[in-house]
Amino acid sequence: MKKLYPLLTAAILIFITSAAKAQDGFSALIKSGPADATKLVNAYGEPLFKGIGLGLNSGWYSSARAKKLLHFDLRITASAAFVPTSDQTFDVTKIGLSNNVRPDNASQTMAPTFGGSKSANGPLLDIYDDNGRKVGSYTMPSGKSSVIPAPQLQLTVGLVGNTDLTIRAIPNINLGSSGNISSIGFGIRHDIMQDFVGKTADKLIPFDLAIALAYSHLSMNIPLTVNPDNGAIPKDGQQSTDFSNQHVGATFNNFMIQAIISKKLLFFTPFLAVGYNNTHTQFGTIGNFPVTTGQTLAGTSTYTTYNNPININETSIDGFRADLGFQLTPGFFRIYVSGSLAQYKSVNAGIGFGF
Repeated sequence: MKKLYPLLTAAILIFITSAAKAQDGFSALIKSGPADATKLVNAYGEPLFKGIGLGLNSGWYSSARAKKLLHFDLRITASAAFVPTSDQTFDVTKIGLSNNVRPDNASQTMAPTFGGSKSANGPLLDIYDDNGRKVGSYTMPSGKSSVIPAPQLQLTVGLVGNTDLTIRAIPNINLGSSGNISSIGFGIRHDIMQDFVGKTADKLIPFDLAIALAYSHLSMNIPLTVNPDNGAIPKDGQQSTDFSNQHVGATFNNFMIQAIISKKLLFFTPFLAVGYNNTHTQFGTIGNFPVTTGQTLAGTSTYTTYNNPININETSIDGFRADLGFQLTPGFFRIYVSGSLAQYKSVNAGIGFGF
């Protein structure tokens, strides 16, 4: 376990650093006001939400054969989901923005998502108050990463009846300015072949067949810093000027069910798994955030303070997935490799030990 811990720490750091790259992008989008900012953050962050969900539903099992009673397998794996071209951009005029947020140039409306190009920003958006006066503008952020990583640490223990139990857990880890992360998950696998042909299954059937299902929950926090625009003053005395403790709070609830077929050939076991996976995402900005919403008669910008202005609650992943891969089990050592086809393509690899 001591040898696996540095790998786990590195995988978690890569994961949360990838998510934290969105800090600047989310901070800029809040300038649009709660309703419009929610739509922009949702469109911009969609590849991040999908990629995390697909990664967290990966790497659960690499064989259909359940562990024998009290036999175990401890592994650390990491997944990488690849954002397709179709999800690397979006049209800001097609997501239902209000008339208070408009492209500065009507011919420039395509913006990168989180998974889009890192070399170019999106269009300039102008912000108007309810009287039609322009009160601000900002440039849509560039993309951050077209590859979304996700780490997993899990222990599988054999139970009775050709069934085993898998537990995933990452204790709450504070990564300073990058935020913190924690997760918990449970999975169960049942080798159904022996249900039909009994203990002679190994002799009569040239493969193993199992049904597996799994659930995991991940939560993370990413610090944000959003201050009033230069020279802006509170709209009135009711506006809070305390902008400390701003952060993004996100949770991902993931479910997967699969049929797995595999065949052990000495220490090499190829496998194929097909099934269904689902991820429900809750993503919100926590704290007080100043948004320029008007001007004084003298032309000075004024801001309104919104508490918890963005709240996204959606199903990011919902559909079929297939995993193809293998595991190597020379002695106590384990190596796992697989590729997945779902809403995004992804890969998973890891190491571990067990018997």
